[in-house]
Amino acid sequence: MLKSNTLVKICGLTSEEQALQVAKIGANAIGIISVKESPRYISAEIKKKIFNTLEKSYPKIERVSVVKNCPIDLIIKNFLGKPSETIIQLHGDEDIDYCKNLRKKIPTIGIWKAFRIRTENDLDNIKPFEDFVDSILLDSWNKETYGGSGKKIESINLKNLKFTKPWWLAGGISIEWIDEILSDIRPDGLDISSSIEIYPGKKNLEAAKNLIYRIKN
Repeated sequence: MLKSNTLVKICGLTSEEQALQVAKIGANAIGIISVKESPRYISAEIKKKIFNTLEKSYPKIERVSVVKNCPIDLIIKNFLGKPSETIIQLHGDEDIDYCKNLRKKIPTIGIWKAFRIRTENDLDNIKPFEDFVDSILLDSWNKETYGGSGKKIESINLKNLKFTKPWWLAGGISIEWIDEILSDIRPDGLDISSSIEIYPGKKNLEAAKNLIYRIKN
């Protein structure tokens, strides 16, 4: 297989130490969960500390703050001054007006919009958002959670998907699935979390290293 240009985001980190270790092994983006009901949630203060450390040591890595149905004013409040994140990832039921308003309020920060996919019809809902976000993320639908379930999207055919913006695949990204993803599905990026965890928020660094190597080589 040819060397892949697929980007890798490791999501749900909770410590500076692991963030630096994951950056060192080749992640292109690191995600922090700012959703209080998530087992991977960390406070705005800890998030800022992790992102400031990453900015100093690995300034090219995208620093992604994941939110869900969060009031825009609260997103801005949780910057705690100058934003330390480079991306806000919307992982809830945010509509187009929300995305428009967020863009106006934080024009210098990227916006990624996640969509939970259950049927082919869910894909039709994405197109109107493409003018107002910087990337699309597809995740599996799960009635229990909005993300981090470790479940693959299996209800639709993911091959030959086309968007006007870069798109990321999330949900059950495992080393056993990588060859098919890279050869047949070909997303621009992969968002990885629970498949490389010891427990929520604590990554198995050897598993992360092996997965990133498999994706990029």
